[in-house]
Amino acid sequence: MLSFAHPWVVLLAPLPLLVWFALPAHAERRAGLRVPFFDRLARLSGQQPYSGGVVARRHLGRLLVLALVWLMTLAALSRPQWIEPPLHRDVPTRDLLVLVDLSGSMDTKDFVDASGKTVDRLTAVKQVLDDFLSRRKGDRVGVVVFGDAPFALVPFTTDLELCRAMLRDTDVGMAGPRTAFGDAIGLGIGLFAKSTVKARTIIALTDGNDTMSKVPPAEAARVAKDKGIVIHTVAVGDPQAAGEDKLDEAALKEVADTTGGGFFRALDRTQLADIYRRLDEIETRHIDTVSFRPRRDIFWVPIAAMLVLTMLAQSLFIWRRHRRSPAPEPQAIAGAPR
Repeated sequence: MLSFAHPWVVLLAPLPLLVWFALPAHAERRAGLRVPFFDRLARLSGQQPYSGGVVARRHLGRLLVLALVWLMTLAALSRPQWIEPPLHRDVPTRDLLVLVDLSGSMDTKDFVDASGKTVDRLTAVKQVLDDFLSRRKGDRVGVVVFGDAPFALVPFTTDLELCRAMLRDTDVGMAGPRTAFGDAIGLGIGLFAKSTVKARTIIALTDGNDTMSKVPPAEAARVAKDKGIVIHTVAVGDPQAAGEDKLDEAALKEVADTTGGGFFRALDRTQLADIYRRLDEIETRHIDTVSFRPRRDIFWVPIAAMLVLTMLAQSLFIWRRHRRSPAPEPQAIAGAPR
């Protein structure tokens, strides 16, 4: 579709007519040459002499060309634009951060995968998380892994394939053998610092209690609440375990309750998959779609047309003048036969 950025330029179209009728005609004086043999010169030239002023008349074709050139100039100044078909882009409406425990206890093989094979906890978590992330269209997703210390594996991005690929490459113990859950929440809060969306969510998966954090999980949860961050905690450990591998359900419940999130317990892969289905229901996705139509400037089209028109008109006038000019008569050469 064609549009003009400055359509008001068309109001200048009558300006040449205003100049034509309002301003006086251009007058020019030329010096004459007096000769005693004027009559003879007039006869030889074939011109009929007359007295008085001469009013130059512009050729109709030239006037038409000038009018078209003026209209094309106005067309270029009005900045014509060709509006392309609309493009649609989905705008993220929520930032979702996944905290994944990579401590040594995640190597425990007490989960069964979809094929019936016994796998470790981390493998089960990655399998279910992969399916969960594949359905997060409309979200910006980030991944933080933690053990002795937390590390940002993937910053917030809409590239869900990147998140899934990086998560598949994680391994037990790569962040240390122990659990720094509170510090992982603290790192997550820092990653949300530049977030501009209203919905901010953390999903934390761990199978042990906090043994390494400088900031207790409860204190980190209170800071997250002040920042408007909701934390859902998922316990994948054995509640009957003892020592450092013992699951601190009370701490996970406190973190979830403080921020307005939910606490979930997954003792097998089926429960874990059911948790993500419930999170899908809780964390409904609202996708904002922005539509815009690109504009392409085509002011060069009337300029190019004006250039071609003037060149053709000038060539035509030169050709007609050349045709009308009389050919010189051949002169006799002295001594040559006639």
